[in-house]
Parts: sequence; C-alpha cells; structure tokens
Amino acid sequence: MQKEILNRFLRIDHLIRIKGTGTPAQLAERLNLSERSIYDYINYMKALGCPIKFDSFRETYYYEEEGFFVIAFFTKEKLLQLKMLEDGTVIGRESGDEPMQNSEP
Repeated sequence: MQKEILNRFLRIDHLIRIKGTGTPAQLAERLNLSERSIYDYINYMKALGCPIKFDSFRETYYYEEEGFFVIAFFTKEKLLQLKMLEDGTVIGRESGDEPMQNSEP
C-alpha cells in the first residue's frame, strides 16, 4: 500500500515536470483516483516545498522552478555533501587539507 502511494507521488511529479497532468479531473482519471485525492496529493507536495502552480491556459500543473520531487533517505554525510554542493564548497578534499587558493592577482 505505501509503495503504491510513493509511486503516485513520483508519477505526479513526472507529469508535472513534463507539463502533462491535464486538469485535476483528467489527472484523477489517469491515475484512477478521485479529484479530491489529486488535490490532497498536490497540497501535500506543496506543503513539502514543491513550487506547484496550475496553468489554466495549458490546463496543466507545472513547477515554477526546475526541480523534482525526491523521496529518499540520506545519511548525514550525504546531506553534508549536498549542502557543500549548494554552498559551492570543494568536495573531495581530505580533512585537514587547505582549500585551494585563487592564483590570480
């Protein structure tokens, strides 16, 4: 049961990224869910920080920013690495190594 729910989130995410959800009613039919359930899934994703909007002209959900919905477990080390990437810190240095200095004047 839980795996089915997670797969729905991933499928909804994919359809949002390709701007292929259709209206909430169409998406509900496509996923064999009620329209109310679609609103619940979308609202839950929004509560988790997904910047989801609906384009009434194209009749599809979309993300305001490029990205995707991830359901995963990260170790503290992996989270630190991701944080370093976000901050622009060099990854792969041995602890104790000095950061690279810019050699330009």
